[in-house]
Amino acid sequence: MHPEPAIPSQATVRILAIADTDSYLKWSAATLATLPDSWESTQLLIENPIMPSAAQIRATSNRPVEVLTHAALIRRIRTGCPDVVLLACTGPVVAALTAQKMFWGRTRPVLVAGLPGISVPATRRAVTSRAACDLFLLHSKREVAEFAEIGARRAPRLTFGLASLPFLPARTQVAAETELGRNLVFAAQAKVPVERADREKILLALADSESAVVKLRAWSEERQTHTETWSYPKIMDALVTQRRVSADAITFVGGSMHDALRTSRGLVTVSSTAALEAMAMNRPTLIISDFGVSAEMINLVFEKSGCLGTLDDLRYGKLCQANPQWLEANYFHASQENNWLELLNQLLEVRAVGQLPPRPRSRASLWRRVRRRLRLMIPARLTSRLRRLHAPLLYVSPHAATNEDDSR
Repeated sequence: MHPEPAIPSQATVRILAIADTDSYLKWSAATLATLPDSWESTQLLIENPIMPSAAQIRATSNRPVEVLTHAALIRRIRTGCPDVVLLACTGPVVAALTAQKMFWGRTRPVLVAGLPGISVPATRRAVTSRAACDLFLLHSKREVAEFAEIGARRAPRLTFGLASLPFLPARTQVAAETELGRNLVFAAQAKVPVERADREKILLALADSESAVVKLRAWSEERQTHTETWSYPKIMDALVTQRRVSADAITFVGGSMHDALRTSRGLVTVSSTAALEAMAMNRPTLIISDFGVSAEMINLVFEKSGCLGTLDDLRYGKLCQANPQWLEANYFHASQENNWLELLNQLLEVRAVGQLPPRPRSRASLWRRVRRRLRLMIPARLTSRLRRLHAPLLYVSPHAATNEDDSR
């Protein structure tokens, strides 16, 4: 018989967070910071082919982050017996971890998952890869409604909770930061726009706008959650060589988005979550619509925001303030409406009496399940060697998260 776990009081709740990429680590660390002070939390990073560099870790988390192999992580969970495990990972990694037998029993921890930014439109794969979890955190009422509709069909045991994006400051608390700076910040993204020519157009418009800064998620040697085919710095080098722009027309920076926005006069992006950070800081914002407004461009959510514009608007500095009604419906709801902690406490009570639901049967093929596991078990340093060898069984693409999980 399994021992009955004691009902954890707030003073004894222990939560272990596991991240795998830069964007998930940023979200995970910020989520832990919103927990009750009496809770104990630990942030871990699982070794994998697209894990962030040391510099990216410092930029996304202000707390210690221990990097563990798959085997070491499993041992930590078995010996530490956390009450809650926050699986802040891409879909294939969540699916691989929840397949572990230690997450099947009645005394298992409560399993929480979530997505680190804008998640409109909701996708089936984002839900099914997390179907073995108990609670799925989302960040707007629209997201909760869309994902719950899919969950009712694909993951009936999964509960969807509303949580403010944890790295967004409350708009009422940024009065001291409303003074505009000089720089116009462009938030680069790995996935969009897809075409090199479109990225070139953005750089040319930024060069015309004056005092432009491109905030990079990663430098060329660093990994990101998503694969970047065309690097902005490399395209810029080509434009300078062709004498189409001057070398000092655009500055490239890394680090935190918050720091970049503090000295900005506004933000421009195609669809980055950084737009929400800018809105929270009352920075004028422009969402470039020249390449389309669609699910593929990940910018459908910005319809009716009042911030859609063109590259010509960028050239002439025509930025916008977001529509208040759109803000309330999308990521800036009142904090009192968040219910994720209440739902989590309810799940902890259910766990205490040994009634957490069993893990649902995986619908993935045997090959997909094996590939997910291999991706975590093969040391990251060996991935490039396997890629060169084209090993048909052992090689797992470092971009598998994008291909397999619809980028989530």
